[in-house]
Amino acid sequence: MSNNKKATNELVLLPIGGAGEIGMNIYLYGYGPKTNRKWLMVDVGLTFPGPNEPGVELIFPDISFIHEERDNLVGIVLTHAHEDHLGALTQLWPFLRAPVYATPFTAALLAGKISSYGSPEKFDVTEMPLGSRFDVGPFNVEYVGMTHSIPESNALVIRTPEGAIFHSGDWKLDPEPVVGALVDEKRLMEVGEEGIDVLICDSTNVLKEGHSISEGEVARSLARIIKDAPKRVIVTAFSSNVARIKAVALAAKEANRYVVVAGLSLWRVITAAQETGYLPDDLNFLDQDQYSEMQRSDIVLLCTGSQGESRAALARIAKGEHRRIKFAKGDMVIFSSFTIPGNERSVGSLMNNLADIGVEIVTTSNDLVHASGHPQRDELKQLYKWLKPRALVPMHGEYRHMSEHRKFAEKNDIGHTAIVTNGEAMRLLPLDHEQGSLIKVDEMPTGRWFLDGKTIAIHHEEPMRERRKLAYVGLVVATVVLDQNDYEIIDLLLETQGIPAEVSKRKPLDDMIENLIEGTLKSLPKKKRRDEKAATEAVRRSIRGEINRLWGKKPVVIVHLTHV
Repeated sequence: MSNNKKATNELVLLPIGGAGEIGMNIYLYGYGPKTNRKWLMVDVGLTFPGPNEPGVELIFPDISFIHEERDNLVGIVLTHAHEDHLGALTQLWPFLRAPVYATPFTAALLAGKISSYGSPEKFDVTEMPLGSRFDVGPFNVEYVGMTHSIPESNALVIRTPEGAIFHSGDWKLDPEPVVGALVDEKRLMEVGEEGIDVLICDSTNVLKEGHSISEGEVARSLARIIKDAPKRVIVTAFSSNVARIKAVALAAKEANRYVVVAGLSLWRVITAAQETGYLPDDLNFLDQDQYSEMQRSDIVLLCTGSQGESRAALARIAKGEHRRIKFAKGDMVIFSSFTIPGNERSVGSLMNNLADIGVEIVTTSNDLVHASGHPQRDELKQLYKWLKPRALVPMHGEYRHMSEHRKFAEKNDIGHTAIVTNGEAMRLLPLDHEQGSLIKVDEMPTGRWFLDGKTIAIHHEEPMRERRKLAYVGLVVATVVLDQNDYEIIDLLLETQGIPAEVSKRKPLDDMIENLIEGTLKSLPKKKRRDEKAATEAVRRSIRGEINRLWGKKPVVIVHLTHV
């Protein structure tokens, strides 16, 4: 390979989601000269809205850059089937239109997702065998099996003429994963001997010492709790955690109980796991219609809603709004999950509703009912030992996680490290310290797209700011009909929302605002009164200012002036 080619072609990493945040993972690898790169996309994830995104269904990374470059997008490779890694694909594929590659369970779950929720356009997924190696444009990609909280979580070895990088995906080293194979230790050591230039590595649990808890330990704990429970047992967990579903089903079978399932996403995962052999045929799952036909001590209910989602099964049951399922005093609800940061309020409200019914609540604070799917420090050290990477770039985490991962890697003899965040293009290869590598070579605009109802809203920041404001300060809409002199009010249509009537103690709010409008218009010079834009703004400001003086809050005020 000539020196000229090495100087021209390079491999860059451009994350547009997932670097500096939890969720929304989309990583772009670009190969070739700067003016003519071919791009490989790894994962197409989403995140879920919080209180600052009222009315929004889902949140996606801004893919404007790769949408404009989609003629150079050679393929989309999915590492695993978690929503923060593939959940945006069905909605964003029309903007991408590139071949999609996935291993069998991920492909099955994606097919079920498309069947349940649809997609703006149909697209095909190429199902790749576990451990397969294949070409996508100028990239040679190899799936390497890892363990995680979902079957078939894969790392990727991405090879180019300039060298090889290892994209870890989400992983842990679990000696008892309950479903699926163990980490392919032999292959990892072989890959390390072949040579890994740069490790792109999960940072989520880098702040934790030791080794993560095994799914096998959680399974034994759940079996004990379910066997000892006197009444109904309800387990809520992340629906994608097939190991947890299997553990609950085995525990129920051992305790001579039936498993009833409530939640469409759970059924979709169970179906995909059965189709791909991760759930044995002798484990039976009953529909929620059969719940009321059974004795309380015969039931283990597996349901969605561990994060307090208002439309999930558990929240509706806790509020007494579920048509088929009710809880009673003495039942036990096991939260077999961690609360995702940002969901504390909704989970707390859900637990209060459950406590009001009189159910017993079991969480990670009082028993072993959940395990993280990400590596702690001992596991990171082991991966470094197997792969022997020359350099490391942290990913999958907030900035504090990535910063700590960089320090940790340097303490463990990885001499060359760097942090990249969303929108930054970093040169990975050739890994030549003299010519400059692991440095930022470009920057692209980043942001968020929203699934708002049935619409993908691309330029949505202003409407979102307006919604947030309406939630706190209310709304005044005034339609004012004026005579020819521009200050005599002939008619006034006034609507207020979210403003307490007690704001005006002297007279009704409508009368106060009408007098205010009339006084404002009379106070304007004649020329300014005839300037519709100026008069409208003066009225808007006077209403807003007076309500702020009385209430201490500035509402959204909309004024329409018209003449007869």
